[in-house]
Amino acid sequence: MNFVEQLARNFLRKRGYSVSHGGGEDYRGDYRLMQYSSYEQYVSVQTEGNKRKIDQVWADEATIDVICDYVRKTIPNAKRGLCHGSRNGTEVKWFSDRLGIDVMGTDISDTASRFGLTQWDFHDENPDWKKAFDFVYTNSHDHAHDPQKAFTTWVGQLADGGKLFIEHTLGHAPASVSTLDPFGIDPKVLPYAVLEFGEGKYAVTKVIKPAHQKGGGPIWVFVIEAIPLG
Repeated sequence: MNFVEQLARNFLRKRGYSVSHGGGEDYRGDYRLMQYSSYEQYVSVQTEGNKRKIDQVWADEATIDVICDYVRKTIPNAKRGLCHGSRNGTEVKWFSDRLGIDVMGTDISDTASRFGLTQWDFHDENPDWKKAFDFVYTNSHDHAHDPQKAFTTWVGQLADGGKLFIEHTLGHAPASVSTLDPFGIDPKVLPYAVLEFGEGKYAVTKVIKPAHQKGGGPIWVFVIEAIPLG
């Protein structure tokens, strides 16, 4: 176990969270990860869920406005953005319209092309996307079967000075974990899990708290950035 992982685990342990394994699921206190029997099952479940919810949009314009304001202030020369798990592409259009830049989106389902999205598993690296985007956004991190791999891939897609925006709500908590949403984490734990995921290479640098709510609870926008070497 490396120093950064030990640091994160010690922090969680001091606050009453534990790390244990069993029953086909991975629990880390307020961190829960459900396992699939195979990758094929994961793709099938995610595709079926996409089609069943194709007209539903979890993103909201008020939160996108807050993120866009932050992008304007901190990345004034932004030219490209990327949204993962975009389903019907609504947030892609909102970002593009507000920022006046090129924003693309992905979804694992074969419905992606219907909405101008790229069909892609967001865990996977794409050489053409490496360090290619000024910002990456998702509210679909709860769909990750391997959150460390997903977060690391997303950070790798950031250009120098770029930022990863993770929109987190009570709907992303451990209690909401299901076959469709296999990853759940408490917001107070997420920054430390990210520290562990990144092994010191990236971290949460800011938490934005929009004034409005969603799903009957608060919204957290975690800003994650690569940590410069040296």
